[in-house]
Amino acid sequence: MPGKFYSRLTALEKDHNLLIHQPNEKMESANGIFNRYQNPILTAQHIPLSWRYDLNPGTNQFLMERFGINAVFNAGAIKWNNKYLVIARVEGTDRKSFFAVAESPNGVDNFSFWDYPLDMPETGNPDTNVYDIRLTQHEDGWIYGLFCAERRDPIASEADQSAAIAQCGIIRTKDMVQWERLPDLITPSPQQRNVVLHPEFVNGKYAFYTRPQDGFISAGTGGGIGFGLSDDIEEARIDKEILIDHKVYHTVYEAKNGLGPAPIKTKCGWLHLAHGVRNTAAGLRYVLYMFMTHLDDITKQIYKPAGYFMAPEGEERIGDVSNVLFSNGWIADDDGKVFIYYASSDTRLHVATSTIDQLLDYVMNTPADGFRSGESVKMLSQLIDKNQALISDNLIFEPQIKKRPNN
Repeated sequence: MPGKFYSRLTALEKDHNLLIHQPNEKMESANGIFNRYQNPILTAQHIPLSWRYDLNPGTNQFLMERFGINAVFNAGAIKWNNKYLVIARVEGTDRKSFFAVAESPNGVDNFSFWDYPLDMPETGNPDTNVYDIRLTQHEDGWIYGLFCAERRDPIASEADQSAAIAQCGIIRTKDMVQWERLPDLITPSPQQRNVVLHPEFVNGKYAFYTRPQDGFISAGTGGGIGFGLSDDIEEARIDKEILIDHKVYHTVYEAKNGLGPAPIKTKCGWLHLAHGVRNTAAGLRYVLYMFMTHLDDITKQIYKPAGYFMAPEGEERIGDVSNVLFSNGWIADDDGKVFIYYASSDTRLHVATSTIDQLLDYVMNTPADGFRSGESVKMLSQLIDKNQALISDNLIFEPQIKKRPNN
């Protein structure tokens, strides 16, 4: 039996080593905005063997998995000591999620987990589940992690074991290793998910992007991306929330929307990446979209392209919760390159790359939503007319397309 144990362990180690060191090839994109990569950067199979198996043949003669991992997804991200770090949501087969740090030398492949998962401090009211952390390197000198802290609804009946309350948990660190737990954020809303801390003070206060909801799943009369200020972070409280990005009928964000990672400051404004949700005959569909707010008034939206920035494609559409893209982490390098970490279908984590210049061009020059089919046709016709004029002036080669009949 020991021989079989060690031969199986050798095979597992070989496969795992090949997986985490597999080069990730960039795929050319037709849209000119970003590039996807061929492989996910993290999956359940990337989890270290020492987390999943008892490696002692005396207590695990068949080398069975003792701690099952279901998925690795929705990760916060930060550049730290010249390494690209993601704090991923790792979900066990028991449905409990926890956080784990994985690092890469280049941001697109060779991600390996640190020796242990993040040791999350608890409050006096322990979380049942924690997930979807957003990292913010704040000007106060701390790195903050804001995440969803889920607990069972205490007023739910015994027959309802799915009723939950979501609030915003807050932790902070100065070394990415030792974390301090602060009290949960208090807001006027019954439920809070997808809360993000702005990286700078606003009028001397801590600024939060929120997502007010009436219920755990349904936004109800709430919804939209909110904003509020708190005098303090150690006892964070928002007394007044305003909406800076609303739900809108018949858009990709008609059911729910929430901010992804903390916004990126540029010379033109603050770049925001968000997720939008709409309902379909096949269930909820999550996509990513972008907008920009003013440098001096971060509640003032100045650009917002129509539709989605990124949507699930191919195998990304399949998983535990299908037809979903979600992002809560991106990294902007000093050279202008942007790494966008996104998860597909609550199952795996991917990366896409772009640049600040490309994202600014996309956000500032893509038409806004006209909210009617007729307006969409007008915008499209204007683009066609512009290109036809270029063709007529022999400034570009005429594509082989069918001409519109003259009436």
